Amino acid sequence: MKLASLLRRKPRGGPSLAEETVYVSQNRSHVGRVRSVNEDRLLDRADRGLWAVVDGMGGHSGGAAAAETVVDVLQALADDPAPINAAAVRAAVSHANRAIYDVHATSGATIVIALIEGSEATIFWAGDSRAYLMRGGGAERLTHDHSVVQEMIDAGVLTEAAADRHPQANVVTRALGVAPAVALDSVTTLVQPNDRFLLCSDGVSRSLDPRDYATMPAAIGDMADRILENALQRDGSDNATLVVIAALSGLDLCVHP
Repeated sequence: MKLASLLRRKPRGGPSLAEETVYVSQNRSHVGRVRSVNEDRLLDRADRGLWAVVDGMGGHSGGAAAAETVVDVLQALADDPAPINAAAVRAAVSHANRAIYDVHATSGATIVIALIEGSEATIFWAGDSRAYLMRGGGAERLTHDHSVVQEMIDAGVLTEAAADRHPQANVVTRALGVAPAVALDSVTTLVQPNDRFLLCSDGVSRSLDPRDYATMPAAIGDMADRILENALQRDGSDNATLVVIAALSGLDLCVHP
């Protein structure tokens, strides 16, 4: 799956093209090298400043249906011409959570969402789908997993390096659809020119290496291809889904497709 989209943010006063902030995004989703069904889903609505990666749980059609429910609700939010703010995102996720809980009793989904309003980016999440901020050749993880192994890491009884090999590596402690209500964690950061945000399912995050970021292509389409290729070559045991978002000036857009 490939899709490119963009969102222009014009400060008050009618700046030149070079002064505009343009948010460009690319996405990729792959079933992986082992599974026969892709339970991941994504939302790429740069025109509304809204992006999401949803990782369905429950096996076969159940997880896919749960993830589709979430994306359908977020798509409806993006289609509504009313402004989108944090409260609207939380209300939409709450609605999707209840819909999954009521209809797909044995399924659920983890989620990570990016909402960009002007120069502020807010990341929301539940579960182990992640968001990273890539800046200056390095990367900062913006999310904190809701998972059994993350709790063990926090307690000092497990290292980050050993987490992916732990027998409970795939066990999450928070997800949509497993209870009547769900709590979304969130973090807000100021966007700087040339920032890149990566939203991804755990089929991608488990293959990420800090050394990758220093050699990432500048063009986000090539970057998305590289990240997916790494995920499939280094692991490939799970569905792999990602969205890359870039903050560019109008002139940067001409040289960074």
